Amino acid sequence: MRNPRKTILALCLCGAAVFAAPCFAQAVQPAVPGKASPAPITKPNKPKPAESLAATQLLDINTATEAELRALKGVGDIRAANIIKNRPYKGKDELVQKNIIPPAVYAGIKDKIIAKQQ
Repeated sequence: MRNPRKTILALCLCGAAVFAAPCFAQAVQPAVPGKASPAPITKPNKPKPAESLAATQLLDINTATEAELRALKGVGDIRAANIIKNRPYKGKDELVQKNIIPPAVYAGIKDKIIAKQQ
């Protein structure tokens, strides 16, 4: 019968050798001593089209159409009509201050709207 401690030790050493080998293999030595090779060229991460549109296009609650307002989560026909009826807004937080939409709905849309001054 084999000693279980020796078996476990042997398995650990084999596993360590398998996982350690790739770590050492990734080291890159310069071709000429004293001169480092240039860094690899990487492409910058471009934002996806949906992300860039969402980040740059905020919906202005002072000029948005009723259909655009209804597209916001939690804003239906009645709330969209109330938003339009109570224009102009100095700030987007006036939607909650004037009790046009509840705070929970405002929390969900506040990053998608803006109240531009004319």
